[in-house]
Parts: sequence; structure tokens; C-alpha cells
Amino acid sequence: MATVARKAPKRATFDWQGKDKSGNTSKGKIDAESLAAAKTLLRKQGIKPGKVVKERSSIFSAKNKPVKPADVAYFIRQLATMMKAGVPLLQAMEIVGNGAEKEKLKQMIYAIRDDVNGGSNLSRAFERHPQHFDDLVCSLINAGEQSGALETMLDRIATYKEKVESLKKKIKKAMTYPAAVVVVGIVVSAILLVKVVPQFESVFSSFGADLPAFTKWVIGLSEWMQQWWFIGLIGAMGIGFTFTKARAKSEKFSNFVDRAVLRIPILGPILHKAAIARFTRTLSTTFAAGVPLVEALDSAAGAAGNVVYSDAIIQIRNGVSTGQSLQNAITMTGVFPTMTIQMIAIGEEAGSLDMMLDKVATFYEEDVDNAVDNLSSLLEPLIMAVLGVLVGGLVIAMYLPIFQLGNVV
Repeated sequence: MATVARKAPKRATFDWQGKDKSGNTSKGKIDAESLAAAKTLLRKQGIKPGKVVKERSSIFSAKNKPVKPADVAYFIRQLATMMKAGVPLLQAMEIVGNGAEKEKLKQMIYAIRDDVNGGSNLSRAFERHPQHFDDLVCSLINAGEQSGALETMLDRIATYKEKVESLKKKIKKAMTYPAAVVVVGIVVSAILLVKVVPQFESVFSSFGADLPAFTKWVIGLSEWMQQWWFIGLIGAMGIGFTFTKARAKSEKFSNFVDRAVLRIPILGPILHKAAIARFTRTLSTTFAAGVPLVEALDSAAGAAGNVVYSDAIIQIRNGVSTGQSLQNAITMTGVFPTMTIQMIAIGEEAGSLDMMLDKVATFYEEDVDNAVDNLSSLLEPLIMAVLGVLVGGLVIAMYLPIFQLGNVV
């Protein structure tokens, strides 16, 4: 007989004031499903409730922020730590839920707790939140439940999620830094063109002399910016929106972008290393959990993050399923470096493939970290050069007529 999942009641935070058993006035916050439930909980704690009101929070507060993958990783880590300490699963989720700052995260945890309390497996409860728990996590949780080592599996998943999120942060850092430099340069130049250059233009009009070509070009650009700046702004926003939508809806365009970013100088090698680290980390985690190699490769393909490596991993899976060794199947793709192939070959021969994959993943994660730090150091003087050319070029264009006027005098 199928069971219908009960929807978890929404909980809210209430500010309260009251008196304890000694008659002393105290105040604080409490989470409950309703105002009446909050007062009941306070009475159970020996507090006579006085003023109890629902906490007000702005849309910018932490309570209203969405649940991020890093929050999910932290939730799994807390759950694993408490279960290893001997805390029962339901009590552990209650404690973690009470300590969650984000309202949406708290609601998700309570929903999972209520599903488990209603007789559902933890893996089945996770499956009801596919936007936060992918098939890989759910299958690993199911394997942990079947083997009776759920706390060990939770710890392994938490480590995996933490490593993946750390790698994502490093890649975002590498890609955000150059973009921020370009944006700052454009904004500074736009302000100079709209606010500063017109002041010089009014002064030059009284000279009665022919202006240098560079100065004329800058003044023309300034006039266009003053009149049509909103078109440039709308155009930039339109390009960004169109790019995002096209990548989300068009698989062909998304695949083209994935292949293109791997060819970008400096940034491309970092993305290559990150993809290899993600592949080996996923494969190591799933294989160590007892998942068959073909299924583990399926999970790794889904977590690759780039179509080039996703296609390569699917090719590896097809090769392994037909009887090829993992080393030969990886070699046939022509995507992975020699060191990775040799390390995997050693792991296959020694019967410690999961440990060797973990070592490869750790090596490439550290390599990505060092590459991002080196990129940041390299970009610092480049930032100075870019801003110097943009701002200095505008300044020179405005002072050229003054220099020429001094020579004439």
C-alpha cells in the first residue's frame, strides 16, 4: 500500500518575553508552527509567556535567502557528525533544523525529518527534494542504509560535497576576477565620458583652434554616451540575458560554450584540471561506497560539469561495459593526461582504485588552487595596466589641446 507523504507544517520564529519559575523577566526567540504552539513550548520550558510576536524579517535577511549547495553540504556534515556521536537520526535532524538560520533550509530539514518519522527511508526522503539532492547522493544514502553504515556514508558524502563546492568556489574566483576588472574599467570610463569630458569640451570650444584627432574622437564618443548611454546599458543587459537563456534552453549552444571555455588561454587549463578533479573525486567516492564501476561512471558523467568530459566519461563507461580495462578506456578518449592514466592503471593493478583516484583528485584540487592564486597575482599588474590605459588615455586626450596651445604661445 502506497504511503502519501505528509507536507511538513511551516515553522516561524517568534520573539517572546515572559517570566521564569523564579519570577525573573526573560526574553528570547523560539521556533514553532504557530503562535499557540510557541506559547505551549514556552510553558513546557517553565516560562510563563507574556508578549509573543512573530519575528519580522526583510527580504534581504538571511532567513529569506535560498538554499545553496554549500548549505546542503553543511547540513549533511552536521548530520554525519551527530550520528557518529551516537545521536539518533530524528533527534539529529531536529537539532540541525533548530540551528538553521535560513528559513527555507529549516523547512527542508523539517520536511525530511517528518518523512523519516512517518516511516520513510532517508534516501526516499532526500529524493523528494531533487533540487538539493541529486541521484548520486540519494543512491549513496540508499547504499549506506542497506549496508547499515549510514553515518559512514553521510561522512563520505559530506566530504565529497565539501570538496566539490570548494572547487567551484576556486573556479568562480578565477572567472570573476577578470570580469570584475573589465566592468570596473568600463564604469570608470563611462563616468569620465559622461561627466568629465563635457567640461573640457566647453573649454576647448573657446580656443578657436583645430583639435587633435584623438581628442575629437574622445569628444565624439562622449557626445554619443551622453545621448545614447541607455541604449548601451540595455544592449549589454540584453546580451547577458540572451546568452543565459540560450545556454539554458539550447543544448547545442551550451555544448559550444563548454568547448570554447576550455580553449581560453590561462583559464582553459584551470577548467581542464577542475574537470579532472571532479571526475576522479566522484568516481572515488562512488566506487569506495561499493557502487559498481559502470554505475559509478554514470554518476561521474552527470557530475562532470563540462560536455567534453561528460562525453569522454560516457565513452569510458561504454568501453568498460564491453570488457575494456579502465586504463585502456580512459586512454582511448584522448582527453585525460598521462599522469592520471598511469595512476589509475597502478590503482587497478594494486586493487586500490578508490584510494588512487582520491590521490589524483587531491593533486588536481591543489593544482587548481595554486593556479587560481597565480592567476590572481598575474592579474594584479594587468588590472593596473588596463585601468591606466583607459583612464590615462582619456586624460591624455583632454590635455593634448592644452599642450598644443602652450607650444603655439
